[in-house]
Amino acid sequence: MQEYDAALKLLLRGPAKLTMRELTGTAIEKWLDVELPKVQNTRVDLLGETGEGSLVHLELQSGNDAAMPLRMAEYCLGVYRLFGKFPRQVLLYVGEAPLRMESELRGPDVWFRYRAIDIRELDGDRLLASAEVGDNVIAILARLRDHKEAVRRIVERIAGLEAAGREAILDRLLILAGLRHLEEAVEQEARKMPLLNDILDNKVLGREYKRGLQEGELKGELKGELKGELKGELKEALTILRRLIGKRFGAIPRWAEEQLARRSAAELEELSDRVPDAESLEDLLQ
Repeated sequence: MQEYDAALKLLLRGPAKLTMRELTGTAIEKWLDVELPKVQNTRVDLLGETGEGSLVHLELQSGNDAAMPLRMAEYCLGVYRLFGKFPRQVLLYVGEAPLRMESELRGPDVWFRYRAIDIRELDGDRLLASAEVGDNVIAILARLRDHKEAVRRIVERIAGLEAAGREAILDRLLILAGLRHLEEAVEQEARKMPLLNDILDNKVLGREYKRGLQEGELKGELKGELKGELKGELKEALTILRRLIGKRFGAIPRWAEEQLARRSAAELEELSDRVPDAESLEDLLQ
């Protein structure tokens, strides 16, 4: 489900402002693309900062995962370790089966919880009425009175966009429509409009081609849209390690900086895991 994940992230980060406010109750001022220290899956789906400086973590999920509460707790602690404050957390479920995941962890002296929202809880007709095309596209996954009429309105809205943005948005609609088995309905409506019919016949966005997309191509699209997210992997790993070393050993001497500059991102992440147990900086970098 890599393709839905990439498409939904791009919409939520961009032209889906009403959807984000419906999910989190606030507006995101800027997005934070970071690698979390000491978490098995080190990249959260979406981490944003509001105008007041609070953090919002949105995780996307298309299937029920019994380990989700543990994963969310690990993400929460990873964010706290990196920023010194807890994020408001929302798990957004977009799967077809009913949502069955727990949204808390309980122990004798521990209680951790977060919000788990089935996207079908959102008012799709309200998203259709939004002036943002990203909200319109995400409405395909939400609660709707008439799915076919919704598809017609969304496709009509996309056809009215400037040529530069038309193809990318139609592509994301086709991907998300696949989660609700509505790809054919989207194509049928698109073929009624000459501008979109040409795009579908180009095979760049046709349903068969979409199904054949490779994971690398999808990651490439996401990389192009979110500039620097993957290109900055080495820089992020180095920033995290410097922060951890500074807390553990103080100022980093020049010889250590020179050594760090020669390490790969994977090596820097491994060093980050070893910082708490290292007796000295020399011991860490030997």
